[in-house]
Amino acid sequence: MAPHLKSHFLLDPGVIFLNHGSFGAAPRPVFEAYQRWQLRLERQPVKFLARELLAELHSSRRVLGQFLGAGEDNLVFIPNATYGVNLVARSLGLKPGEEILTTDHEYGACDNIWKFIAKKTGARIVRRQIPLPVSSSSEIVEQLWKGVTPRTRLIFLSHITSPTALRMPVRAICARARKAGILTLIDGAHAPGQIPLNLSRLGADFYTGNCHKWLLAPKGSAFLHVQPERQQLIEPLIVSWGWGENCPYDTGSRFVNLLEWRGTRDPAACLSVSAAVKFQKEHHWDEVRERCHQLLVQTLDQIRDLTGLPSLYGENTDLFRQMAAVQLPPLADPRRFQEHLYNRYRIEVPLIEWGGKNLLRISIQGYNQPSDLEALLEALDRSLPSFTS
Repeated sequence: MAPHLKSHFLLDPGVIFLNHGSFGAAPRPVFEAYQRWQLRLERQPVKFLARELLAELHSSRRVLGQFLGAGEDNLVFIPNATYGVNLVARSLGLKPGEEILTTDHEYGACDNIWKFIAKKTGARIVRRQIPLPVSSSSEIVEQLWKGVTPRTRLIFLSHITSPTALRMPVRAICARARKAGILTLIDGAHAPGQIPLNLSRLGADFYTGNCHKWLLAPKGSAFLHVQPERQQLIEPLIVSWGWGENCPYDTGSRFVNLLEWRGTRDPAACLSVSAAVKFQKEHHWDEVRERCHQLLVQTLDQIRDLTGLPSLYGENTDLFRQMAAVQLPPLADPRRFQEHLYNRYRIEVPLIEWGGKNLLRISIQGYNQPSDLEALLEALDRSLPSFTS
């Protein structure tokens, strides 16, 4: 890793931070751009919000669209990916008996959305198990597709899953779904900035992603991308000035009008996305991502040597990128073990219970050094025997 990258981040130097996947971390230049936008807002709120903001948001959407391979009028800024899933779920008008096909790898908050919608509408959740380890992306596609029925209205899945960090073959799934007349909604919370994206080619009807995680933008910056032919399905969660015939904030796009203006708010995080894109370009982030991936591959091998437990991804290292989960032996108290790693070794890393397994989910970002992973390995070697049930 390039040691100088760590100096760009505001993270506590006394903490070994291996949990970028939870909330991200913005580098100093991006955070400073964020603060400049906030200052500009406070200096002349009326001028900025009423006369300048739409043009600035359009400019930021254009930069994000170029980064994501998407048309700027097919994108809209939202606070986070969970908001995006809510927005689409509530727009679809699901009917009793219609089915949402998903997996057992999804993020808990999004699982709650579908439980809520199912209870409210009478729709049914079909949750396919994708057992680990898997050998290939095609195996994932076939496992999922066994859940398709004539009642399947929507396929919902993560691009990169939260508990297991599994990279799903969403392009193949979306192509197959489109041929079958099934809508697709992809939760890309962990994807932008961690893997290359071209949303125009990916083929998802609806794709929501965070900018505040792997893209390194401030918290509160995310997006919803909707294919042009599906935009008429979308209804706003919040009805504001963009609805109706006399929209005073007309952007030229009904989709953007409906969703971009949600009342008075601080838009600084979304306006700072271009600074995050610039930071990654200046620091050759494709190379950074690859170094992170190789360090993660090496670390997973070393942990498996320590525990004797198999990989969740088989021999296929393309099924994860900068974030991966590794099995630990059965633990008497997983929460207490996670607290021990932090309190004793100052290692911030999440421990997740999934599928009857104790998983350690490791994120490696450009600020991490090999010494961070060496410290984790030493802590596991010393501490696991005392916590194994």
